[in-house]
Amino acid sequence: MRKIFSKWIDNYFSNEEVMLLLVLLAGALGVILYLGQALTPVFTSIILAFLMQGMIVWLKEHNVPHLASVMLVFTLFISVLLSLLLFIIPLAWKQSVNLFNELPGMVSQAKKVLLLLPQQYPDIFSEQQITQIIDLATTELRKVGQMVVTYSLNSITGLVALLIYVVLVPILIFFFLKDGSSLVRWWVSFLPQKREMLTQVWTEMDQQIANYVRGKVIEIFIVGSVTYIAFALLGIDYAALLGIMVGLSVLIPYIGAALVTLPVALIGFFQWGWTNEFWYLMLAYGIIQALDGNVLVPLLFSEAVNLHPVSIIIAVLVFGSIWGFWGVFFAIPLATLIKAILNAWPKSHSFIQDSGGTGQG
Repeated sequence: MRKIFSKWIDNYFSNEEVMLLLVLLAGALGVILYLGQALTPVFTSIILAFLMQGMIVWLKEHNVPHLASVMLVFTLFISVLLSLLLFIIPLAWKQSVNLFNELPGMVSQAKKVLLLLPQQYPDIFSEQQITQIIDLATTELRKVGQMVVTYSLNSITGLVALLIYVVLVPILIFFFLKDGSSLVRWWVSFLPQKREMLTQVWTEMDQQIANYVRGKVIEIFIVGSVTYIAFALLGIDYAALLGIMVGLSVLIPYIGAALVTLPVALIGFFQWGWTNEFWYLMLAYGIIQALDGNVLVPLLFSEAVNLHPVSIIIAVLVFGSIWGFWGVFFAIPLATLIKAILNAWPKSHSFIQDSGGTGQG
């Protein structure tokens, strides 16, 4: 057994490029774990600059100078940021506060509906079960209220952090866009000349990550905007808040659409009950989800990452639990990175043959 294990180590970890890759991955993981909170503005800036790099490349291909391309893209980014800060976020926050204020009335209405179940279906529901469900829901709502109060008490700290992001992140983005190539060349100069494995991993990852991240941002914007317009035309309350929720739900494949269906249905039910308007709402929502999955996603992700749905769900759960929002957002690229590393990892057929021969003997 020891001989087999030693041969496995020699075959798969004796390559110097393998050790270099392991050191780089361990270093990156250590930086994220121990300095991630302090360097969050830097990571955020790198991600946003990466998203905008495609527009700069397109402008340069159309004979626009580099600095002019950077200024045009950066101006577009500032315009979008100001729109978010001045219009979309305040509107969503206002609707969130209104929804929270109306929750007690919704709970009372839900109690009346639930208390009818033991009378209509006495063989399935008992009054004790319904009371337990109502008590559990009331307890959870109290926890949400405590979270809102806590957030309000810490609003000064949150405001300071927001100001830091609003000022620091755009500055970093501008310099990453302007001097990104020189920064990459400076970093690569520290690596050994022999780096075929690293090059293979990077080549496999670069195009796929670029397509995925940019496509996902476009998908969020389109799905969120179309949902808001459709819900606003139907006259449902909290259309902006629901539009943002539905847009962000595309970050979590398979799971997000199922989770966001519940608040859409509940708000529609509390507003209209079992009326035609409610079913029109659910029909519109179903059409949006169908068009997203069958039309928009194939168009945006033409070079889709070839991962099994089980692998995607596991990646979302694992990386989301580690890094929260960004872990969910980059779950598929991170899973693809692991796959690319495994594909580039040196394989020894002699080890497999020797192991098979040993097992037969």
